Amino acid sequence: MKIPDNLLCLFNAEIVEEDGSYIIEVPSQEIAVGDVQVGETYRAALLGTRAKPKTDSTPQREDDALTPPVETGETRTVDIEGTGEQGDGIARVERGYVIIVPDTEKGERVTIEITDVTETVGFADVLEREEYYL
Repeated sequence: MKIPDNLLCLFNAEIVEEDGSYIIEVPSQEIAVGDVQVGETYRAALLGTRAKPKTDSTPQREDDALTPPVETGETRTVDIEGTGEQGDGIARVERGYVIIVPDTEKGERVTIEITDVTETVGFADVLEREEYYL
């Protein structure tokens, strides 16, 4: 599946019925550190929770979509796309996964080391700052 460049966030949620309507709750963290704003209208894509069988012999875990795309100790070069409320830089990697990078500014390209990983967000330290390229 191709992931569009304009993907703002990715999370798991239940669909809840309330007063004849169906509601998807957006985690508060997506509002706090993401590009999603209260009161705005967005398109949502719904993906099933069952994994489709792969065509090759490699086994696929059903929870692959829940597994963060980064691991503690991993290094990557990322672009800082914005800043959070506390001034930390925000980068996004595969599936829109957010990485918080302190002491960075929007527009910087930095090499980082992942220091902490949760299901919804990762944290990293800067190893090297790339030459300014914007």
